[in-house]
Amino acid sequence: MSHTQNVASRLQNPLRLWPGVALAVFVLLARFGLPVAMPEDQILGMETGLVGLFGSVIGTLAIIVWWLFFSRARWSERLGALAMMVVAVIATRAVAHESITGAGMGALLYIMAIQVMSLALVLWAVAASGLSPAARRASMAATLLVACGLFAVVRTDGVTSDLLGSDVRWRWTPTAEALLLAQSANEPEPVPTAPVAVAAPKETPAPAEMPVAAPVGSGARSDSAALAASGAAAGPVTSEALTTGRAMSEGGVAPGRGSSRVEWPGFRGPDRDSVIRDVRINTDWSVSPPVQMWRRAVGPGWSSFAVSGDLIYTQEQRGEDEMVACYRLSTGEPVWRHRDPVRFWESNGGAGPRATPTLHHGRVYSFGATGVLNALDATTGKVLWSHDVSTDTGRKVSDWGFSSSPLIIDDVVIVAAAGTLAGYDATTGKQRWTGPKYGGSYSSPHRVTIDGVVQALLLGGPGAVSVNPATGAVLWTHEWVPGPIVQPAILPDGDIVINAITATGGVGTRRLHVTHGTGLWKVEERWTSNGLKPYFNDFVVHKGNAYGFDGNILSSISLEDGKRNWKGGRFGNGQMVLLADQDLLLVLSEDGELALVSATTDKFTELARFPAMNAKTWNHPVLVGDVLLVRNGEEMVAFRLALVKTATE
Repeated sequence: MSHTQNVASRLQNPLRLWPGVALAVFVLLARFGLPVAMPEDQILGMETGLVGLFGSVIGTLAIIVWWLFFSRARWSERLGALAMMVVAVIATRAVAHESITGAGMGALLYIMAIQVMSLALVLWAVAASGLSPAARRASMAATLLVACGLFAVVRTDGVTSDLLGSDVRWRWTPTAEALLLAQSANEPEPVPTAPVAVAAPKETPAPAEMPVAAPVGSGARSDSAALAASGAAAGPVTSEALTTGRAMSEGGVAPGRGSSRVEWPGFRGPDRDSVIRDVRINTDWSVSPPVQMWRRAVGPGWSSFAVSGDLIYTQEQRGEDEMVACYRLSTGEPVWRHRDPVRFWESNGGAGPRATPTLHHGRVYSFGATGVLNALDATTGKVLWSHDVSTDTGRKVSDWGFSSSPLIIDDVVIVAAAGTLAGYDATTGKQRWTGPKYGGSYSSPHRVTIDGVVQALLLGGPGAVSVNPATGAVLWTHEWVPGPIVQPAILPDGDIVINAITATGGVGTRRLHVTHGTGLWKVEERWTSNGLKPYFNDFVVHKGNAYGFDGNILSSISLEDGKRNWKGGRFGNGQMVLLADQDLLLVLSEDGELALVSATTDKFTELARFPAMNAKTWNHPVLVGDVLLVRNGEEMVAFRLALVKTATE
């Protein structure tokens, strides 16, 4: 075809570009502009980030409809673009990293690749309007292949709450776990030694009077490459470094079987409520900021800590081994490591165990992501007994891994394999019972006492299920949306606050009143609220109010009626503890920042903020006396906080 004919053809059939351009702008504004412009708002009961995601998907489909039916392009180009998109997705999926092909329950590649290619198609249509048909077809194919091919050269280290919604990295960059394995390949295994004596609790001197290790943000090395090169970055350790604050007697601990002090027995503390009492800290972090004691690289996992004297316990993944590890609280040095030759990984949460070890009578009880339940000697890490709970209960490993932290009631260890509870003899490991096979759950069993009856409560199955801890017999159930992740809250009057979630996030919270009559249990709903909708971020209860994450934004509701007190402050998918004596929330954000927020009902008030870590952080923080322990999937850090004396001291 001559040049004159090409020009004539274009004049007769000009492309209708403006709808495509308008839709491309809409997609970008919905996906990125809406969450930025309205970060704390909701539309139709959903967070603006989620609304923006849905809006961008609708806009993407509209671009495809425009191109096929309203663009005025040649039919060969219309159908050719659609065919090229299909070919590009199939080719990219064949070579993409497993984290990309498995992300979003396998849907991320299709959603994001088609969205990017649709935007690229609009850009190509505008830029190539003056080209010859042959050049247009060639450039169209190249544009779509390059746009989709981007997903072949990246990987994701899991979902996040940021605008992209995913922790995207170049495919060839080493993971933090790979750097750790390379650094520790020739390190000998730690040999347990005699426990370090723990000094009596006493007040921490003001920061100006104590040796100060460089905190993060002022020269401390926090990136994974530096950690891999240097291992632990420990600050000075004084005699006061062994002080761990108020201890709680374990009771019945055999001599020589671990420490008799258990300051923090496991997941979210002694009552699994993240409440800390008898501790007051200096909230002016501009004058008295957290002081780094030590920093150490760890393997991936979303485990928190258990603390006994100078020993801390956590779980992590290193290569093909799932580990339960014991470290020194005072220095961060390893004491012992137990390895199980199993590995769990999925693209949303990454590799490693999800649960936190539990300390009881000189033993460490751990539950791995694939179902390995261990009882270990707390001092040496020696295996006392072990079970595969997945096999025992006949439950497949959950999509996101088994996440239950062991609960000990009397002499029974209770774990949840998805929505199925199982009880084991704490001493011998003999399986006592298996509960009904309910639907999925990522919550941990929770001890509650109602009308004098001790029971194990699990959010999951029908919504909530409570069992007799000695036999596993179901006492009562409450139907709501199944599959919760967080813990219930027990109120002073015995009422229970539960939550529910869907695949898109939290649904809300509900207050239940449970009573025991003549052989029957009665469950009444007091209220249901959408003012606080936790997803996998636990909430705390304080003075008749609840504080937690409504989506990614901190929120407070009244426990009297469920009405919202306030909402404010974006911390991503963070976690928190409550300093009850001080009406204070200590928040650990998804980005690894520490923040202090007032636990009061008048308004959201942030008092201080401090950079602690520099990677995605979903793990629960632990505060023992004046020592704050934080970790994520790459590192763990101990900080010393300045304490405030009470008027009576």
